[in-house]
Amino acid sequence: MPVKDPLIETLKVCILQLQAGGTVTDSSPHLASCCELLELILRKGLQQPVLSLTHRDYWCCFEQLLQNDACGRLSAVSLAVQKTTACPKLLTTQGRGRFFIRLMLTRRTLGNVVKHLLHTDKVLEWYSPDISVLRNEEFVEPFLSLCLVLSEMEFKLNIENCSFLDESWLLPVCETYEAVPCRELGMVLRYLEGRVFVLELLQGGIALVDMFAEPGDIIDEINGISLRNSSNGQAGVVLSRLRGQPLSLRLLRWKGEDGAVYRPLVPLLRQLKQENPSLQFSSSRDALQPDPAAARRQGHSQCVKEGRILYALQLLGKTNIGMYGGKEVLQHAIPAVLRMKQKSKEVLLDVKETHLTCSDKASKQQLFQHHFPEISCVGRFGQPDYTIFAFCVVDAPDTEQSSGFCCVVLQASSSSECEEIINRIAAGFKNTEWFV
Repeated sequence: MPVKDPLIETLKVCILQLQAGGTVTDSSPHLASCCELLELILRKGLQQPVLSLTHRDYWCCFEQLLQNDACGRLSAVSLAVQKTTACPKLLTTQGRGRFFIRLMLTRRTLGNVVKHLLHTDKVLEWYSPDISVLRNEEFVEPFLSLCLVLSEMEFKLNIENCSFLDESWLLPVCETYEAVPCRELGMVLRYLEGRVFVLELLQGGIALVDMFAEPGDIIDEINGISLRNSSNGQAGVVLSRLRGQPLSLRLLRWKGEDGAVYRPLVPLLRQLKQENPSLQFSSSRDALQPDPAAARRQGHSQCVKEGRILYALQLLGKTNIGMYGGKEVLQHAIPAVLRMKQKSKEVLLDVKETHLTCSDKASKQQLFQHHFPEISCVGRFGQPDYTIFAFCVVDAPDTEQSSGFCCVVLQASSSSECEEIINRIAAGFKNTEWFV
């Protein structure tokens, strides 16, 4: 049986789901997962330079394509690299790489870019032949084929909505408001970490009359002038220069399309609320205003990393359970692991769009990472403790001969948190289910 790379197999599923939805837009539910998988593949096996303080990311590979374009054969790629480099909203190599991927999808040139990457020996040498997909003869052809499939699909993405690509593949709702010339907009602004937040709307101002902005929203651009990484007062300087002219404001909303708080904004909105306690950022799915008891629990069970919620759990142990990994085995597998009395470990669990990762809380060392197609089931141990849950995963999925399934048992700080984690993993199953 041929060896399969789980990243490529999961990418294949995501592409099938994207194709089923027709034209791909920013609201397509599987877009973020597809982009994240492309990033993981392009990053896999990328080696860091020796004796250098500079971190090398996959964007550095795309930059090298521009330097090797002496004959102008890669003009489309060169223009895209230049556009990415010139974007003032991107502050990190990660953000630029993500912007470039979205740009290539929109321009239907991802397949050609990957081809050029594979034929640029100087760049290809940066990847480890033992780990990288790009230097594995069995994996590179399927990956290139999937990139060519993506190049044939229609993507209509808002390329200008890129101010949060440094932090997350999840993008905020981005809207543009056209304002007629006016004396004042009537907004109190607050600068936090280089972003211009609306703190308050003033009586009599056009912002309150037209209700085009809410406290918590971000002013991303004014008449095409980016306010990303702004210093105090910069928005006022721009507005004073445009006095008496029509205004075009690009706004990033604090609330997503589903009504929930845009997750990367949660830490900043909490700071904003400290300055203006009257602000209300509550919705059906956010946790900015929990009850006091819940707040105390969350203070010990969760932390925030780059806008993502990580669960602080106890890893109770794991064991091989044989060749069957259905949900029925959990009622026997969980007690079996508990009876082994393995040494528990404090860990941080991050449930992402396509996979979950678990790292040691003290050392931050990654303990394991599993993509959802590798996980066969997830469930809770009903008695006596509703805070214990487990999932079964293919044991040693990278080997040609599988040794069956492994049951991993963890404990949350509360039954509600336990249920939340199970539901999020279950949602991951739906987004990455296998097509037969």
